[in-house]
Amino acid sequence: MSRAGFALDWDVVVVGGGITGAGILLEAARRGLKVLLVEQRDFAWGTSSRSSKLVHGGLRYLKEGQFGLTRESVHEREHLLRQAAGLVEPQSFAFGDYVGRKPGKRAFLAGLAIYDRMAGQRGRHYYGREEFAALAPNVATDGLQGGMVYTDAKTDDARLVLRVLQEARRYGGVALNYMAVASLLRYGAGGEVLGVQLRDGLTGERHEVRARLVINATGAWADALRVPDAAPHALGVERAGEGGRADTGASTRQGGAAAHRLRPLRGSHLVLPAWRLPLAQAISLMHPADGRPVFAYPWEGITLVGTTDVDHREDLSREAAITRAECDYLMAALHAQFPQLNLTDSDILATYAGVRPVIDSGKADPSKETRDHMLWLEHGLLTVTGGKLTTFRVIALDALKLAASRLPELQGQLAPQPVFAAAPPLRYHAELPPGQAQRLQGRYGAAAQALVNAAQTGELSCIPGTETIWAQLRWAARCEDVCKLEDLLLRRSRIGIQLRGGGIDILPRVRAICQPELGWSDQRWDDEQAAYLALWSAHYSVPKP
Repeated sequence: MSRAGFALDWDVVVVGGGITGAGILLEAARRGLKVLLVEQRDFAWGTSSRSSKLVHGGLRYLKEGQFGLTRESVHEREHLLRQAAGLVEPQSFAFGDYVGRKPGKRAFLAGLAIYDRMAGQRGRHYYGREEFAALAPNVATDGLQGGMVYTDAKTDDARLVLRVLQEARRYGGVALNYMAVASLLRYGAGGEVLGVQLRDGLTGERHEVRARLVINATGAWADALRVPDAAPHALGVERAGEGGRADTGASTRQGGAAAHRLRPLRGSHLVLPAWRLPLAQAISLMHPADGRPVFAYPWEGITLVGTTDVDHREDLSREAAITRAECDYLMAALHAQFPQLNLTDSDILATYAGVRPVIDSGKADPSKETRDHMLWLEHGLLTVTGGKLTTFRVIALDALKLAASRLPELQGQLAPQPVFAAAPPLRYHAELPPGQAQRLQGRYGAAAQALVNAAQTGELSCIPGTETIWAQLRWAARCEDVCKLEDLLLRRSRIGIQLRGGGIDILPRVRAICQPELGWSDQRWDDEQAAYLALWSAHYSVPKP
């Protein structure tokens, strides 16, 4: 749909192009609503391309007594493993059992038993010292008694957002990136929200868009859009602590919405070459300094290490970046777990940081804050925030249940449905590397065959150091709303964090493939490349000591 020619009247306008907004767009569109999603930056620009990329129940939530959240997350993980094979994949985790380290064998296995029971399977095993050391080579052996292995899942978070948006568009949903909400349209001062005034970030054009309901799904940025200093139009709806649903029963509080504010928390990560930190499975460990869980895991041809959990006090309009202290913190965890590898800053390919939308309950330790989601309705603005990548479908349906008070046609239409419709399998192609057929099917669904068909000579091979094929870049430039070079290299593909220097060495070939598809002049490409490299240096490189 044209950026200038979209309709001006909608049932719902969703603000925010991360996984929460994408999920709401899909669930609303497939139920026949006329829905527009707008994102002021690029799709998945914020938290949803900067997560730990895990689809998991969250074992640590059991320790904190959040059984409902864990159960819900485990169930959603299982749904995604079945419905998004190739995009959401099983990942085994190994946790060493060391003398004096907590949690000990008995407590950890008890938690895993509950975890497995929630999933309806047995995925946990305990191995003796020698067996565990063989399963997890290079781990510290001093005090090692054995270890536990369990199963969770991982994904490409940005590609998950894009796949959900693709599915939503099949049902008539409209999504526009680089389209900011300049202001809310209201009936009178502080009155009902009737729509939004949009500002096109690419052309500067403005549009007034009317809607029966505006949904604020901007995550960590949600407070900036909320109606200021206004009493709730309806009851503030709080998620029940045990995985309850948004409703008008015991989980509501009069005036509750006004009391809730966000606590932005930053999670930062390191990216290392797989050959430098080789892992057959993820390694889960407790940080030697504070006992927080830290993971190192194989992902898309590289090794990810994360994550921190600190208050983010920077300007939210600026891109988040790892700090030197966070880099040192994660390196300390690696030194403790993999002492013989002697890892240094020079081994780090890239870094990235994201800001989590966490509800502030005043806890001193940021890691103790709940990861459950919350919703409230204020003068026609429905705000949805908090939550986890794993439970995006649950969050979307909870939002629509609350929206049903204004959109009565949703009543009785909110039973969960499969996230993705079945797509025909890819036809065999001799040039596709092993495993690529399922990988492309998971990421592109019904469009996977067209992507393969569009490939030119040599473009079905993998970009060295990654599991991305060159044809994915051509397809992104042709069909996936790429407006800036950073969109292509950091979100449509992930080569900006997988290759040293943000992929600077392969930019000539990227240009040869993508510049004609994008229709950019030589000057435009040069400007985009300079901007991208400056962005990468400032926000994705290793901070100086």
